[in-house]
Amino acid sequence: MINYAFRRLLSTVPVLWVAITACFFILRLAPGGPFDGERPLPEAIRQNLNAYYNLDKPLIEQYLIYVSNLFRGDLGPSFINQDFSVAEQLLIGLPYTLMVGGIAFVLSIVIGILAGIAGSVYRNRFPDYLLGVFMLSGLVLPNFLVAPILQLVFGLQLKWLPVGGWGGGSLTHFVLPVTVLALPHVARISRLTRGAMIEALHSNYIRTARSKGLSNARIILRHALKPALTPVVSYLGPAASYLLTGSLVVETIFGLPGIGRYFINAALNRDYGMVLGTVIFYMLLILVLNLLVDIVYAWLDPRVRNR
Repeated sequence: MINYAFRRLLSTVPVLWVAITACFFILRLAPGGPFDGERPLPEAIRQNLNAYYNLDKPLIEQYLIYVSNLFRGDLGPSFINQDFSVAEQLLIGLPYTLMVGGIAFVLSIVIGILAGIAGSVYRNRFPDYLLGVFMLSGLVLPNFLVAPILQLVFGLQLKWLPVGGWGGGSLTHFVLPVTVLALPHVARISRLTRGAMIEALHSNYIRTARSKGLSNARIILRHALKPALTPVVSYLGPAASYLLTGSLVVETIFGLPGIGRYFINAALNRDYGMVLGTVIFYMLLILVLNLLVDIVYAWLDPRVRNR
Protein backbone atom coordinates (compact mmCIF):
# COMPACT_ATOMS: atom_id res chain seq x y z
CA MET A 1 0.00 0.00 0.00
CA ILE A 2 2.86 2.39 0.83
CA ASN A 3 4.57 1.73 -2.52
CA TYR A 4 1.29 2.30 -4.34
CA ALA A 5 0.71 5.60 -2.52
CA PHE A 6 4.28 6.71 -3.28
CA ARG A 7 3.87 5.93 -7.00
CA ARG A 8 0.64 7.90 -7.11
CA LEU A 9 2.31 10.82 -5.32
CA LEU A 10 5.16 10.92 -7.84
CA SER A 11 2.73 10.91 -10.74
CA THR A 12 1.16 14.15 -9.49
CA VAL A 13 4.42 16.13 -9.66
CA PRO A 14 4.61 16.50 -13.49
CA VAL A 15 0.87 17.25 -13.63
CA LEU A 16 1.31 20.09 -11.13
CA TRP A 17 4.36 21.47 -12.95
CA VAL A 18 2.64 21.48 -16.36
CA ALA A 19 -0.47 23.14 -14.90
CA ILE A 20 1.55 25.87 -13.15
CA THR A 21 3.57 26.56 -16.30
CA ALA A 22 0.48 26.73 -18.51
CA CYS A 23 -1.35 29.05 -16.10
CA PHE A 24 1.64 31.35 -15.76
CA PHE A 25 2.13 31.89 -19.50
CA ILE A 26 -1.59 32.13 -20.25
CA LEU A 27 -1.97 34.91 -17.68
CA ARG A 28 1.09 36.78 -18.88
CA LEU A 29 0.23 36.50 -22.58
CA ALA A 30 -3.42 37.53 -22.16
CA PRO A 31 -4.23 41.10 -23.26
CA GLY A 32 -4.13 43.75 -20.57
CA GLY A 33 -2.31 43.89 -17.28
CA PRO A 34 -2.78 44.60 -13.58
CA PHE A 35 -2.08 48.31 -14.04
CA ASP A 36 -4.29 48.88 -17.09
CA GLY A 37 -7.24 50.62 -15.46
CA GLU A 38 -9.80 53.01 -16.88
CA ARG A 39 -7.53 55.90 -15.95
CA PRO A 40 -4.03 55.25 -17.35
CA LEU A 41 -1.12 55.69 -14.95
CA PRO A 42 1.69 58.13 -15.65
CA GLU A 43 4.49 56.43 -17.55
CA ALA A 44 7.04 56.92 -14.77
CA ILE A 45 4.77 55.27 -12.17
CA ARG A 46 4.01 52.41 -14.56
CA GLN A 47 7.71 51.75 -15.13
CA ASN A 48 8.40 51.75 -11.39
CA LEU A 49 5.56 49.28 -10.76
CA ASN A 50 6.73 47.01 -13.57
CA ALA A 51 10.26 47.06 -12.16
CA TYR A 52 9.03 46.33 -8.61
CA TYR A 53 6.99 43.30 -9.73
CA ASN A 54 9.64 42.13 -12.26
CA LEU A 55 7.25 42.74 -15.15
CA ASP A 56 9.97 44.61 -17.06
CA LYS A 57 12.06 41.45 -17.37
CA PRO A 58 11.79 38.89 -20.21
CA LEU A 59 8.93 36.42 -19.80
CA ILE A 60 11.20 33.42 -19.30
CA GLU A 61 13.10 35.23 -16.55
CA GLN A 62 9.81 36.16 -14.86
CA TYR A 63 8.82 32.48 -14.94
CA LEU A 64 12.12 31.32 -13.44
CA ILE A 65 11.88 33.93 -10.67
CA TYR A 66 8.33 32.85 -9.85
CA VAL A 67 9.19 29.13 -9.81
CA SER A 68 12.24 29.71 -7.61
CA ASN A 69 10.09 31.65 -5.13
CA LEU A 70 7.45 28.94 -5.32
CA PHE A 71 9.97 26.29 -4.28
CA ARG A 72 10.55 28.34 -1.12
CA GLY A 73 6.83 28.41 -0.41
CA ASP A 74 6.40 32.03 -1.50
CA LEU A 75 3.28 32.58 -3.65
CA GLY A 76 4.34 36.15 -4.27
CA PRO A 77 2.67 39.52 -3.70
CA SER A 78 -0.78 40.62 -4.69
CA PHE A 79 -0.62 43.22 -7.45
CA ILE A 80 -3.82 44.96 -6.34
CA ASN A 81 -4.19 44.43 -2.59
CA GLN A 82 -0.70 45.46 -1.51
CA ASP A 83 -1.45 45.23 2.21
CA PHE A 84 -1.59 41.42 2.08
CA SER A 85 0.45 38.84 0.22
CA VAL A 86 -1.23 36.08 -1.79
CA ALA A 87 -0.60 33.52 0.95
CA GLU A 88 -2.07 35.82 3.62
CA GLN A 89 -5.25 36.38 1.61
CA LEU A 90 -5.62 32.63 1.00
CA LEU A 91 -5.24 31.95 4.72
CA ILE A 92 -7.93 34.52 5.49
CA GLY A 93 -10.47 33.01 3.10
CA LEU A 94 -9.51 29.34 3.55
CA PRO A 95 -11.53 28.59 6.73
CA TYR A 96 -14.75 29.86 5.15
CA THR A 97 -14.24 27.93 1.91
CA LEU A 98 -13.31 24.71 3.69
CA MET A 99 -16.19 25.03 6.12
CA VAL A 100 -18.87 25.46 3.45
CA GLY A 101 -17.28 22.98 1.04
CA GLY A 102 -16.57 20.43 3.78
CA ILE A 103 -20.13 20.45 5.09
CA ALA A 104 -21.48 20.13 1.54
CA PHE A 105 -19.05 17.26 0.85
CA VAL A 106 -20.03 15.26 3.94
CA LEU A 107 -23.75 15.83 3.36
CA SER A 108 -23.38 14.79 -0.28
CA ILE A 109 -21.81 11.49 0.72
CA VAL A 110 -24.24 10.66 3.52
CA ILE A 111 -27.46 11.70 1.77
CA GLY A 112 -26.33 10.34 -1.61
CA ILE A 113 -25.48 6.89 -0.23
CA LEU A 114 -28.71 6.67 1.78
CA ALA A 115 -30.77 7.76 -1.22
CA GLY A 116 -28.96 5.25 -3.44
CA ILE A 117 -29.62 2.42 -0.98
CA ALA A 118 -33.29 3.41 -0.75
CA GLY A 119 -33.55 3.49 -4.54
CA SER A 120 -32.07 0.00 -4.86
CA VAL A 121 -34.30 -1.44 -2.13
CA TYR A 122 -37.48 0.12 -3.64
CA ARG A 123 -36.38 -0.43 -7.22
CA ASN A 124 -39.03 0.48 -9.84
CA ARG A 125 -41.50 1.52 -7.16
CA PHE A 126 -42.86 4.90 -6.12
CA PRO A 127 -40.03 5.87 -3.69
CA ASP A 128 -37.49 5.04 -6.40
CA TYR A 129 -39.34 7.17 -8.98
CA LEU A 130 -39.66 10.06 -6.51
CA LEU A 131 -35.96 9.98 -5.71
CA GLY A 132 -35.18 9.73 -9.41
CA VAL A 133 -37.08 12.95 -10.18
CA PHE A 134 -35.33 14.78 -7.35
CA MET A 135 -31.88 13.53 -8.38
CA LEU A 136 -32.47 14.38 -12.02
CA SER A 137 -33.31 17.95 -11.01
CA GLY A 138 -30.03 18.17 -9.11
CA LEU A 139 -28.10 17.04 -12.18
CA VAL A 140 -29.65 19.25 -14.85
CA LEU A 141 -29.94 22.55 -12.95
CA PRO A 142 -26.65 24.52 -12.64
CA ASN A 143 -25.73 26.06 -9.31
CA PHE A 144 -25.81 29.62 -10.67
CA LEU A 145 -29.50 29.04 -11.48
CA VAL A 146 -30.45 27.11 -8.34
CA ALA A 147 -28.86 29.69 -6.03
CA PRO A 148 -30.99 32.72 -7.03
CA ILE A 149 -34.13 30.54 -7.11
CA LEU A 150 -33.53 29.43 -3.52
CA GLN A 151 -32.72 33.00 -2.51
CA LEU A 152 -35.96 34.22 -4.08
CA VAL A 153 -38.16 31.51 -2.58
CA PHE A 154 -36.72 30.93 0.89
CA GLY A 155 -35.12 34.33 1.43
CA LEU A 156 -37.34 36.95 -0.13
CA GLN A 157 -40.74 35.27 -0.38
CA LEU A 158 -40.92 32.99 2.68
CA LYS A 159 -38.26 34.91 4.67
CA TRP A 160 -37.08 31.68 6.33
CA LEU A 161 -33.38 32.06 5.57
CA PRO A 162 -30.93 34.90 4.87
CA VAL A 163 -30.15 35.41 1.19
CA GLY A 164 -26.44 35.99 1.73
CA GLY A 165 -23.61 37.07 3.97
CA TRP A 166 -21.73 35.23 6.69
CA GLY A 167 -23.70 36.32 9.73
CA GLY A 168 -20.90 35.46 12.14
CA GLY A 169 -21.03 31.81 11.07
CA SER A 170 -24.63 31.19 12.14
CA LEU A 171 -26.24 27.97 10.96
CA THR A 172 -28.97 29.69 8.99
CA HIS A 173 -26.40 31.36 6.72
CA PHE A 174 -24.98 27.93 5.83
CA VAL A 175 -28.21 26.32 4.65
CA LEU A 176 -28.65 27.83 1.19
CA PRO A 177 -25.01 27.81 -0.03
CA VAL A 178 -24.43 24.28 1.29
CA THR A 179 -27.65 23.09 -0.37
CA VAL A 180 -26.63 24.60 -3.71
CA LEU A 181 -23.18 23.03 -3.52
CA ALA A 182 -24.35 19.61 -2.34
CA LEU A 183 -27.39 19.07 -4.56
CA PRO A 184 -25.70 17.91 -7.81
CA HIS A 185 -23.27 15.64 -5.94
CA VAL A 186 -26.06 14.06 -3.91
CA ALA A 187 -27.68 13.21 -7.24
CA ARG A 188 -24.54 11.68 -8.76
CA ILE A 189 -23.58 9.71 -5.65
CA SER A 190 -27.10 8.36 -5.25
CA ARG A 191 -27.17 7.19 -8.88
CA LEU A 192 -23.79 5.49 -8.53
CA THR A 193 -24.79 3.86 -5.24
CA ARG A 194 -28.14 2.70 -6.61
CA GLY A 195 -26.61 1.06 -9.69
CA ALA A 196 -23.79 -0.61 -7.78
CA MET A 197 -26.12 -1.74 -5.00
CA ILE A 198 -28.57 -3.33 -7.46
CA GLU A 199 -25.69 -5.23 -9.05
CA ALA A 200 -24.36 -6.32 -5.66
CA LEU A 201 -27.77 -7.48 -4.43
CA HIS A 202 -28.04 -9.83 -7.42
CA SER A 203 -24.67 -11.44 -6.75
CA ASN A 204 -24.29 -15.10 -5.82
CA TYR A 205 -22.86 -14.39 -2.37
CA ILE A 206 -25.93 -12.26 -1.54
CA ARG A 207 -28.18 -15.15 -2.54
CA THR A 208 -26.15 -17.36 -0.21
CA ALA A 209 -26.57 -14.85 2.61
CA ARG A 210 -30.33 -14.77 2.04
CA SER A 211 -30.50 -18.56 2.07
CA LYS A 212 -28.93 -18.48 5.54
CA GLY A 213 -31.85 -16.37 6.78
CA LEU A 214 -30.00 -13.06 7.26
CA SER A 215 -32.14 -9.93 7.46
CA ASN A 216 -32.19 -7.43 4.59
CA ALA A 217 -30.58 -4.73 6.75
CA ARG A 218 -27.67 -6.99 7.67
CA ILE A 219 -27.22 -8.13 4.08
CA ILE A 220 -27.08 -4.55 2.86
CA LEU A 221 -24.81 -3.17 5.58
CA ARG A 222 -22.49 -6.16 6.08
CA HIS A 223 -22.25 -7.70 2.60
CA ALA A 224 -23.52 -5.46 -0.21
CA LEU A 225 -22.50 -1.97 0.88
CA LYS A 226 -18.71 -2.27 0.68
CA PRO A 227 -18.51 -3.49 -2.96
CA ALA A 228 -21.23 -1.00 -3.87
CA LEU A 229 -19.12 1.88 -2.53
CA THR A 230 -16.27 1.24 -4.98
CA PRO A 231 -17.63 3.46 -7.80
CA VAL A 232 -18.69 6.04 -5.21
CA VAL A 233 -15.18 6.29 -3.80
CA SER A 234 -13.74 6.71 -7.31
CA TYR A 235 -16.08 9.68 -7.78
CA LEU A 236 -15.18 11.43 -4.52
CA GLY A 237 -11.98 12.92 -5.94
CA PRO A 238 -13.74 14.70 -8.84
CA ALA A 239 -16.61 15.55 -6.48
CA ALA A 240 -14.23 17.36 -4.15
CA SER A 241 -12.78 19.30 -7.06
CA TYR A 242 -16.26 20.20 -8.33
CA LEU A 243 -17.22 21.41 -4.86
CA LEU A 244 -14.12 23.60 -4.64
CA THR A 245 -14.47 25.12 -8.10
CA GLY A 246 -18.23 25.45 -7.69
CA SER A 247 -17.69 27.34 -4.46
CA LEU A 248 -16.15 30.17 -6.50
CA VAL A 249 -19.55 30.96 -7.99
CA VAL A 250 -21.57 30.14 -4.87
CA GLU A 251 -19.41 32.28 -2.59
CA THR A 252 -19.82 35.20 -4.98
CA ILE A 253 -23.60 34.80 -5.22
CA PHE A 254 -24.09 34.48 -1.46
CA GLY A 255 -21.44 37.06 -0.53
CA LEU A 256 -19.32 34.66 1.54
CA PRO A 257 -15.82 35.80 2.57
CA GLY A 258 -14.06 32.74 1.13
CA ILE A 259 -11.29 32.24 -1.39
CA GLY A 260 -13.80 32.49 -4.23
CA ARG A 261 -14.37 36.16 -3.54
CA TYR A 262 -10.63 36.90 -3.71
CA PHE A 263 -10.30 34.89 -6.92
CA ILE A 264 -13.17 36.65 -8.70
CA ASN A 265 -11.90 40.09 -7.67
CA ALA A 266 -8.37 39.16 -8.74
CA ALA A 267 -9.57 37.91 -12.13
CA LEU A 268 -11.55 41.11 -12.73
CA ASN A 269 -8.55 43.27 -11.76
CA ARG A 270 -5.96 41.10 -13.61
CA ASP A 271 -4.10 40.42 -10.39
CA TYR A 272 -1.56 37.90 -11.73
CA GLY A 273 -0.22 36.93 -8.34
CA MET A 274 -3.57 36.27 -6.68
CA VAL A 275 -5.08 34.41 -9.65
CA LEU A 276 -2.06 32.16 -10.05
CA GLY A 277 -1.74 31.59 -6.31
CA THR A 278 -5.41 30.61 -6.05
CA VAL A 279 -5.10 28.23 -9.01
CA ILE A 280 -2.02 26.58 -7.49
CA PHE A 281 -3.76 26.22 -4.14
CA TYR A 282 -6.82 24.60 -5.71
CA MET A 283 -4.66 22.27 -7.80
CA LEU A 284 -2.69 21.14 -4.76
CA LEU A 285 -5.86 20.54 -2.78
CA ILE A 286 -7.48 18.61 -5.63
CA LEU A 287 -4.39 16.46 -6.19
CA VAL A 288 -4.17 15.63 -2.48
CA LEU A 289 -7.86 14.72 -2.33
CA ASN A 290 -7.52 12.53 -5.44
CA LEU A 291 -4.50 10.82 -3.90
CA LEU A 292 -6.49 10.03 -0.75
CA VAL A 293 -9.33 8.68 -2.88
CA ASP A 294 -6.92 6.43 -4.81
CA ILE A 295 -5.59 5.03 -1.54
CA VAL A 296 -9.10 4.31 -0.24
CA TYR A 297 -10.02 2.73 -3.59
CA ALA A 298 -6.95 0.49 -3.41
CA TRP A 299 -8.01 -0.56 0.09
CA LEU A 300 -11.48 -1.45 -1.14
CA ASP A 301 -10.15 -3.27 -4.22
CA PRO A 302 -6.62 -4.73 -3.66
CA ARG A 303 -6.33 -5.55 -7.37
CA VAL A 304 -5.81 -1.85 -8.08
CA ARG A 305 -2.44 -1.83 -6.26
CA ASN A 306 -0.87 -4.10 -8.89
CA ARG A 307 -1.91 -2.05 -11.90
